Amino acid sequence: MLVAMFVAGLVALVAGAELLVRGASRLALALGISPLVVGLTVVAFGTSAPEMAVSVGAARDGRTDMALGNVVGSNIANVLLILGLSALIVPLAVHRQVIRQEVPVMLAATFLLLGLAQLGRIPWWAGVLLVGLLVAYTGFLVLQSRRSERQAAAAQAVDDAADELPPPVSGWRAHWAVQAGYVVLGLVLLVAGAGWLVDAATAFARSLGVSEVVIGLTLVAVGTSLPELATSVMAAFKGERDMAVGNVVGSNVFNILGVLGLTTLAAGPAGVPVPAPVLNFDLWVMAAVAVACLPVFVTGREIARWEGAVFVAYYAAYVAYLVLAAQHHAALAAFSHAMLAFVLPLTALTAAVLWWRERG
Repeated sequence: MLVAMFVAGLVALVAGAELLVRGASRLALALGISPLVVGLTVVAFGTSAPEMAVSVGAARDGRTDMALGNVVGSNIANVLLILGLSALIVPLAVHRQVIRQEVPVMLAATFLLLGLAQLGRIPWWAGVLLVGLLVAYTGFLVLQSRRSERQAAAAQAVDDAADELPPPVSGWRAHWAVQAGYVVLGLVLLVAGAGWLVDAATAFARSLGVSEVVIGLTLVAVGTSLPELATSVMAAFKGERDMAVGNVVGSNVFNILGVLGLTTLAAGPAGVPVPAPVLNFDLWVMAAVAVACLPVFVTGREIARWEGAVFVAYYAAYVAYLVLAAQHHAALAAFSHAMLAFVLPLTALTAAVLWWRERG
């Protein structure tokens, strides 16, 4: 049964990602908006459904520390693991709009959360603010994209534009409602497949004697990001590389403004307390990861394979730190010293050199 559940989860993830990317790209064409904006909104919000379910459910049950930790951990995994693995498979082109507009929005949302966290508790009114900002941001994206697409259609020849659009679809399959149905079905399969995979992998880990702490820090944390991973990888394979990057950036914005905003409202007047470990470590890691996107995205406007490898290696180091800290392992001090004294300065130097060469 566990093997069958694991295989079914993989099949559902692949099929769901295929339907979601296909439906979303054609839905963008039917509605006159760009695939990038669909990735930033419909795809990103949909693939964040597991984070929404986990965080809001945890807040209602009174486990607000898990709710906040899920948002922070997912944002870290989205950039380091999802973008890293996607770039290892296919180098990802970064749209100019992502560099100039979407990454600054992600940075602003990240530092807004960091500032609110300094209060020691995310207050109820902050939930209203976060959700309001998400509605305004989404509306702005849609209006901006529709205006840009109309201008591009008027300025370009049909043959030139056809190179950038999905293959033409005729008959009943061309209707926007059919493509929306593909998107919804794809999201259902993604969420179901991620759940089956996590359940099967957790059962496997328990049978091997792996502790609950390690399972929670690894399998469950990565499990809620599986829809983003499947969607970004499939989008990269199908040539929708704008959608692959937009999915991750949009998911991070939605996690902070939408998931955490609704979670704070669900928690009631008491708000969401910020645990000391999250305030002192994880939130700063999330902020550093968001800042790291800018030089990586700007240099060549592409996430190269070696940069993807660095992202994945850093995620492995982050998980290793969490596991060592949870177990109060003797190697924690040496590991932390090595990261602070060697790895992080080397990475900062490399990013500075790449930035300087790009500006030059």
